[in-house]
Amino acid sequence: MPTRVPDLRETASQTAGPYVHIGLVPAATGIHVLDRTVTNVVVRPDTPGEHITIEGVVHDGEGMPVRDAVLESWQADASGRHAHPEDPSGSADIRGFGRMAADFGTGVYSLHTVKPGPVPGRDGVMQAPHISFWIVARGINVGLHTRLYFSDELERNAADPILASIGSPDRRKTLIADRTLRDGKPLYRFDIHLQGDRETVFFDI
Repeated sequence: MPTRVPDLRETASQTAGPYVHIGLVPAATGIHVLDRTVTNVVVRPDTPGEHITIEGVVHDGEGMPVRDAVLESWQADASGRHAHPEDPSGSADIRGFGRMAADFGTGVYSLHTVKPGPVPGRDGVMQAPHISFWIVARGINVGLHTRLYFSDELERNAADPILASIGSPDRRKTLIADRTLRDGKPLYRFDIHLQGDRETVFFDI
């Protein structure tokens, strides 16, 4: 007679966990192990274009800051060129790829870059200046993809095919970063909401 296998309790699902900071942004934990760690500064002081800072908070479904969030960014330079060998426009003036951690105390993340130029999309249709973001944190099993567009690019935003594909104006607003000034320098605020009434638009990539 076969032996009955005892019932097993369901185990917790695997998530990104707190180790993402150690593996992706070790400097945020006080660990300095790499000479060329990817950071939240993707430009040099002499990089052409308008130098800007992007700040925001990743919020959970209850509106609370996700203090262990890690974000990655990818963008074109001020001329609309990507730092990628397949970009036909030529060599870019920036690295293009950044990585940032939310502050453990406030939940605020920041990115120091230049405002990107418009880039061609499929079929040559121009896309408005934007920055792509990937978000991961404890409790997020699959990284989330979204985009940041700029509040002072009304005409280009109106013609952007990706924004146009989002039917609700209120949903499109979740991708728009508001421009302000801090000490006379441009600052864009971009909060990301994982769930709830103000949930950010995420893309299935």
